[in-house]
Amino acid sequence: MSTTYVVGGGLAGLSAAVALAEQGARVVLAEAAGQAGGRCRSYFDPAFNGVIDNGNHLVLSGNHAVYTYLRTIGAEHALVGPEHATFSFVDLASGERWSLTPNEGPLPFWIFSATRRIPGTGPLDYARLGALLMSGPSSRIADVIPCIGVLWERLMRPLLLAALNTEPEQASAALAGAVLRETLMKGEKAYRPRIAHPTLGAAFVEPALAYLATKDAEVRLGQRLRKIVFDTNHAVALEFPESTIPLSPDDTVVLATPPWVAHDLVPRLSTPNEFRSIVNAHFKTVPPAGAPLMLGVIGGTAEWIFAFADRISVTVSAADAIVDEEREVLARRLWGDVAKAHGIADPLPSWQIVKEKRATFAATPQQAARRPGTQTDWRNLLLAGDWIDTGLPATLESAVRSGQRAAQLARARRAL
Repeated sequence: MSTTYVVGGGLAGLSAAVALAEQGARVVLAEAAGQAGGRCRSYFDPAFNGVIDNGNHLVLSGNHAVYTYLRTIGAEHALVGPEHATFSFVDLASGERWSLTPNEGPLPFWIFSATRRIPGTGPLDYARLGALLMSGPSSRIADVIPCIGVLWERLMRPLLLAALNTEPEQASAALAGAVLRETLMKGEKAYRPRIAHPTLGAAFVEPALAYLATKDAEVRLGQRLRKIVFDTNHAVALEFPESTIPLSPDDTVVLATPPWVAHDLVPRLSTPNEFRSIVNAHFKTVPPAGAPLMLGVIGGTAEWIFAFADRISVTVSAADAIVDEEREVLARRLWGDVAKAHGIADPLPSWQIVKEKRATFAATPQQAARRPGTQTDWRNLLLAGDWIDTGLPATLESAVRSGQRAAQLARARRAL
């Protein structure tokens, strides 16, 4: 029986392995770290004295690949969020607060309601966003729509910054258009915000590993791939520090590593080579009553504040300007934003700062053009990861789709 080797145990690799196991394939998953999950992991932090997530990953109700993955591993109900799409914001400078509350159904009647849309905006402001849907691959957002005005500052810039993890003005208009196409263009039911409960690991990783065990998939942690041996058309061996695995022509490899690792392992592979950081802060305090699940922040260092049952977490995207600052300096500054946003008078609680210096590829037109497809020059080598060309920016949904696509192509190879 042929084997599919999945190299990389982040969400792309896990989703590939789960989809393959569901198909009845023989699966071996190898992960370099001592735990699976990659950037979508949870762990006990002694300084925080509790379990925290590596980062804050937002899922939207219309992320069909994520929900397919969760249903398969029996974790569909591990995401929580409001019954309807609501996005709350606060301006720390002025103290103003507002919410975007779209109507149900695909037709955006809400843009004609002053109580539902962003204060200070009109219907025509939203109509102009349609230009992003027709953008070419070389266009930046700033080339297509005006990056000024109330709608930009109070909604589009924070949303696109979070989705693209790149300065929106310089980011790919085509990728921004893809975000709009899968959210605002599909109606309120497609973009109800969801977060993992109680942790990312409990939602995305632990149930996946348990599912793979029921399918007799083999999971090898602490196994870093050192080299892929190729002949003219195939990968013929995988070299790990303690063993070399020969590959038959019927075996398949799904390489689900970060792009810089894939670039070193695969000859002639074009990959993104510019990246943007993310800074996350976790504060061990119970959120105040009535705090929204997530709160967009204007005029602060914090950009999004997430309210969990036992902690408050903050995300700063495209954080290259602050990522090298001292951790305590960041903690105090971000806590100041949290305290002001939520009206908290308490001093700085127990905290942890998590920095990802290469969190995602820079979502510029130039870097997007470097994203490879799933298939490679070698017949039995497939790629997965949020950095390959999924049509979406480097989101959780993009990672899962890439893994599921690789599994589909691997199944097609077995059927030949």
